[in-house]
Amino acid sequence: MALTPALDQGVGYGIVLGLGAAFALGMILVTFILRRYNRELQTSEMFNTAGRTVKSGLVGSAVVSSWTWAATLLQSSGICYRYGVSGPFWYASGATVQILLFATLAIELKRRAPNAHTFLEVIKARYGTFPHIVFMVFGLVTNILVSLMLIVGGSATVNALTGMHTIAAIYLLPVGVVAYTLVGGLKATILTDWIHTFILLIIIILFALTAYSTSDTLGSPSKVYDLLAEAAARHPVDGNKEGSYLTMQSREGAIFFVINIVGNFGTVFLDNGYYNKAIAASPVHALPGYILGGLCWFAIPWLTATTMGLSALALESNPSFPTYPDRMADADVSAGLVLPYAAVALLGKGGAIATLLIIFMAVTSATSSELIAVSSICTYDLYRTYFNPTASGKRLIYMSHVIVVSYALFIATFSVGLWYAGISMGYLYVMMGVIISSAVLPATLTLIWSGQNKWAAGLSPIIGLAVALIAWLVTAKKECNDLGVLCTGSNNPMLAGNVAALLSPVVLVPIFTLIFGVDKYDWKSMLAIRKGDDHELADAAGIDIEVIPGAADEDSAAFEEEQTKLRRAGKISKTTTVVMTLILLVLWPMPLYGSGYIFSKPFFTGWVAVGIIWIFASFIGVGLFPVFEGRKTLVHTFKSIYLDLSGKSHPKTIHAQQAIVEEKTSGNTTPPEKAAIKEEISAS
Repeated sequence: MALTPALDQGVGYGIVLGLGAAFALGMILVTFILRRYNRELQTSEMFNTAGRTVKSGLVGSAVVSSWTWAATLLQSSGICYRYGVSGPFWYASGATVQILLFATLAIELKRRAPNAHTFLEVIKARYGTFPHIVFMVFGLVTNILVSLMLIVGGSATVNALTGMHTIAAIYLLPVGVVAYTLVGGLKATILTDWIHTFILLIIIILFALTAYSTSDTLGSPSKVYDLLAEAAARHPVDGNKEGSYLTMQSREGAIFFVINIVGNFGTVFLDNGYYNKAIAASPVHALPGYILGGLCWFAIPWLTATTMGLSALALESNPSFPTYPDRMADADVSAGLVLPYAAVALLGKGGAIATLLIIFMAVTSATSSELIAVSSICTYDLYRTYFNPTASGKRLIYMSHVIVVSYALFIATFSVGLWYAGISMGYLYVMMGVIISSAVLPATLTLIWSGQNKWAAGLSPIIGLAVALIAWLVTAKKECNDLGVLCTGSNNPMLAGNVAALLSPVVLVPIFTLIFGVDKYDWKSMLAIRKGDDHELADAAGIDIEVIPGAADEDSAAFEEEQTKLRRAGKISKTTTVVMTLILLVLWPMPLYGSGYIFSKPFFTGWVAVGIIWIFASFIGVGLFPVFEGRKTLVHTFKSIYLDLSGKSHPKTIHAQQAIVEEKTSGNTTPPEKAAIKEEISAS
């Protein structure tokens, strides 16, 4: 049953185009301000790496925003609707551990290849052309699958809530993203990530407090609990303990968990967008940024789905629910419409607008990350490596812009084809691991094991993909004697394909190591990866390249100090990620799963309370902390704007004073001495 749109088409066009234009204009202004007052020229390095100076708070919010796809909100709520309370937890834990584990890889990337722009440059530096091309294909396919999920899921929600034609939504959603990505590059992406995350968390908090505190139809965990018990009596869940929605023991939920964790290994470890964030982080901020981002992200799908998925189950017998008196169609659940249906039932038109906003935020911020990821791959790994090795910074920026626009058009057109073919976001989500996860282990070993040879790295993903496709399609054929979308998208075939993809290199890598021998790589070729040459751009702008953030070359002493910090961070990351992985995958969920415990009302109330506390902690961690961390830069920027607009000081004078301060306060100057020097220079 189709949802009667809660909003007019004009609202859909207004949000998609209006907010897109607002963000684009905002980023144009921010880019101008950063250049005028903070000496941040848009060089090729700045466009693709944000100057490698981003602090942990912004790294954390960027990770949260990039990992908050349309699927994070929509698919998790649909899984909750199908399997109950286990679904949100399996979704969140099965996609958080990858971010935590990736923190170790991020540290190794910065330590082994400090000048890299993409993880593929590392593959090329170590193995040469063949593995580089193989991983380039897998990396681009990962970006394409993620981008398709974003646009397909987002456009379906916009259509359901406003009646805006799906194809119009598909083509218009990326427009604003392309505009601000072109203007500001990775720095603009990271800054808008923070804005998107801030707004997203506020709306999730609003949903949770409405459902569990202020709603007339629900209003408390106790009321939701009673309605879930009634829903289980009417529609018991096959494979759940006693058919209850209030238990972690769910057979189908556990199968989804395995599919989820396998697929998400691929979309983190092979998505250049996450390596971009690691590259953009300053050395001391990469580890805390990823740990902070992973822990703060956990609460988003967990609480969103625990709120909206359970609200849909509790309210579908209420006349306020859009499909009343019928249950939701399975196709609508797969399309990601559980959250918008629940939002309309809870908050009416206000809920529909809030849903549009969070889906817009999720789609656009993650799409921007994918645009930069693909742009950097095509610019550095394809164009500079194979077509124009001597390309100037100006030429690299031009190519980056061309790729951003071309890729957005390609993804929109591809999404239209999927819409006509009836391929939903849910189908793409469970299929992605089958296609890409055979490259996860070889990619990881590239940075952490010197013994993997180029044939093990290059051949394992290809053969693993073939094994995964066979396992997936043979299981589907055996299960229901059909290879249509419905059968191939069911749990057992997807489980077989996903597991075969991730685990086949566990066998293949040792085989190729035995055949071709253990490599004895010394890591030196990764250090030879070079930055882009941006002197032409700096000279044209009349700016000394040495003062542009992240552009100056490090001396040997600074490099060694950085390496020491990264080695220490690497040890911390290994310990932290192992502990957190054990907690999220074993110590917390397994006793509840193994015992078959059905939540009591007080336990369910505590479960919800922990989720709400966690989301507030996430808001502090990636919403407020980045502002606190960047307070000095913000104060300097606003003070410079005031002095400039009031005519009291020109930006060139401000820059000159800042340079004198930096020169005079370098070394062992005490804080009182620094303050006195700054005051003296300001007075003069």
